[in-house]
Amino acid sequence: MKKLSRWMLALVLVVVSGCAVFASHNLDDIFGPANSQNRQLVATEYSAPVSDNFYQEQVRPILESRCINCHACYDAPCQIKLTAVGGIERGGSKDRVYQGDRLLALEPTRLYEDARTTQAWREKGFYPILNEREQSPAANLQGSVLYRAIALRRQQGEFDSDVLPADQYDFSLNRDQQCPAIEEYNTFETTHPTWGMPYGLPQLTDHEYAVLTKWLVKGARMQATSNVPDSVQSQVSQWEQRLNGDSLKAQLVNRYIYEHIYLYSLYFDDEARYTYKLVRSSTPPGEPIERISTRRPYDHPGVDRVYYRLWLDPESRVQKTFIPMQLDDARYARWHDWFYQADYSVTQAGSYQPAVASNPFESFAQIPGNSRYRFLLDHAQNTIMAFIKGPVCRGQVAVNVINEQFWVFFVNPDLELHNIGSAFLEQNASSLALPASQSSNALPITSWVLYSEKQKNYLAAKAGLLEVMGENGMHFNTEMIWDGEGENSNAALTVMRHFDNASVEKGLVGPEPKTAWVIDYPLLERIHYLLVAGFDVFGNVGHQLVTRLYMDFLRMEGEMNFLMFLPREERAAVREYWYRQTNQTIKNYIFSDLLQVDVPSKVAYQTADHKREFLTIIEQRLAPVLSQQHELSQSLLQPSTQAALLSLQELQGRPVVPFPELAMMLIEREGQADAELVTIVHNRGHYNITSLLDEESTVAPQEDRLMVVRGIVGDYPNVLLRMTEQQVPAFVAAVTAIQSESDYTALLDQYGVRRTSDQFWATSDEIARLNKAMKPLSSGILDYNRLENR
Repeated sequence: MKKLSRWMLALVLVVVSGCAVFASHNLDDIFGPANSQNRQLVATEYSAPVSDNFYQEQVRPILESRCINCHACYDAPCQIKLTAVGGIERGGSKDRVYQGDRLLALEPTRLYEDARTTQAWREKGFYPILNEREQSPAANLQGSVLYRAIALRRQQGEFDSDVLPADQYDFSLNRDQQCPAIEEYNTFETTHPTWGMPYGLPQLTDHEYAVLTKWLVKGARMQATSNVPDSVQSQVSQWEQRLNGDSLKAQLVNRYIYEHIYLYSLYFDDEARYTYKLVRSSTPPGEPIERISTRRPYDHPGVDRVYYRLWLDPESRVQKTFIPMQLDDARYARWHDWFYQADYSVTQAGSYQPAVASNPFESFAQIPGNSRYRFLLDHAQNTIMAFIKGPVCRGQVAVNVINEQFWVFFVNPDLELHNIGSAFLEQNASSLALPASQSSNALPITSWVLYSEKQKNYLAAKAGLLEVMGENGMHFNTEMIWDGEGENSNAALTVMRHFDNASVEKGLVGPEPKTAWVIDYPLLERIHYLLVAGFDVFGNVGHQLVTRLYMDFLRMEGEMNFLMFLPREERAAVREYWYRQTNQTIKNYIFSDLLQVDVPSKVAYQTADHKREFLTIIEQRLAPVLSQQHELSQSLLQPSTQAALLSLQELQGRPVVPFPELAMMLIEREGQADAELVTIVHNRGHYNITSLLDEESTVAPQEDRLMVVRGIVGDYPNVLLRMTEQQVPAFVAAVTAIQSESDYTALLDQYGVRRTSDQFWATSDEIARLNKAMKPLSSGILDYNRLENR
């Protein structure tokens, strides 16, 4: 261990000598009452303040590499978000955001939205994690939850076992949270002596501990990010002018754009160093932003005129919530053609009444459906990804309604089909209404009955339209699938589900999936308004259950769109396989109308395996735009190594079952500085995806498969693996031979970097570095809340 600096040793002596006093006296008696205003004072009477850039240059990198891995998004323990100054100042809360049985919705607690000052957060029940009493060295440490947490972990020392004892640690996602305020920390240290921070991970190094302690002892001053370059600021100003036209047409279009990209991280510079959020403000461009915060983006703003402003996002880049989009002249030119210059009239800016605002087919009926569809397709990965990385960063309610891996295609917007026919959408707008119109306190049964009937009505109308168009010569063929105009890589996507989170990647990643979707405009729009714009993570159990139930309809509709390209006589049989062991009434309830559509497929099949052949045909059609970034062939690994790893995709059943959902591998190459990153994804087999509360009853473990991809896929690794390229064949052989949990444990003994390993942080840092190098514009800090302990 490195020798501590003299000031550090002196500080430790001060703190230790005072511990007995602090343990027997109330903090208020020693340091005075807590007051959020105390931290605004500049404490210089005991030492010189740290340099202005100390937080940004020395403290923030430690938080980003050692703390934010668990403290980001709504699932941060105790809602302690360390991603920005505002989150550190806000502190923690004993309220749980993810609580599946609450009867009434919570008041939202979104950072930088639902309170603007530290005192306002205190009034909402948040407690400080920094000292808010007398500003002195002893108080700044003993009165800080943050310091006491890292000190408690340091007191514990090194781990003495590879697997941590279950009676001392709880890594389950729904564990009883322990959220002690500073006044409760003495008791917490006694009852939970192993729960220091980083929790269940190797302790901070002497240097890291010294930096954080020095920062805390001197008052934990935090400086804002550096000034934005003029070149970026000028583009911000230009875009704010573009997004705030005065005409009714411009106002309606800009509202539509806002409601779809408000979660995105918008950037202008090529490195995405500065990212912005599009927010609603009561003040126009040129004036300070006065943010309008509502539960949903389409709620009434409470002002006569809304302005759309670009707000500099101060938070660290976290991969599970990061949805990047570059705003440049080429993008604006496309928006201008589709929205601003297109020939149509707008007579009103749109209602904010909940029943209308929650239904985009009513609120934006005056904007041509083709324009709306092209806008969503242009960044389709983000459109789909928003329901995963947006309000549901713990998304079991939403994502356990989809298969573990499937491919997504889109209906060609050049075809005059119902997906772009504004008249059809207007006629069926009421049937396309979404559960969010009932706000965040829904009654699940009555809501499900209401909206299931609406969905049936819509599908019946859709089936009727397809029949008519079939009589007029329309057929299901490959020309109906969007090819991205030969240049847009959003044309094909792969979705992978991992328990309560998921990933969306460009391209056709992995082996052929069991199911696939074809998405048209009404489906794509409803996915967004159901699971993004209309979903409230703070809503009650009814709201979240209805959301999940309605997503069943959307999944089945996307699957049925795909089945329409198969021979007519085969569609029912494939559907039956996808929904094995499901009540026939449930299957017929949704599928009956579309299954009876008498429109033949005009795909010229040459083989007996029509599903596989169709996927191959589409893959060839989309070849010019298919992303290859996750193909092992793009790696620098030897061809023999690639072949060995890909052989894991041939495994099924028993060898796969013990494997975690996401294993991230660091493979070191002999004589080369840079290693390769590989992710092994465990896709569980299912008889069907229809169970709301008992998914385990539908799993088919004998159908479990592995998928091996280059780079990082997913945001929540379950285990880190590290090996040399020469060890890969032996690793593959060991995986192939797995027959039991003990075999998997032996695999970890040789190749795993467990959470207890003294190599954990070094491996974590290298994975983060390579991930950023491979995906400089879309990577971010990984989340370690799902790391296993086995």
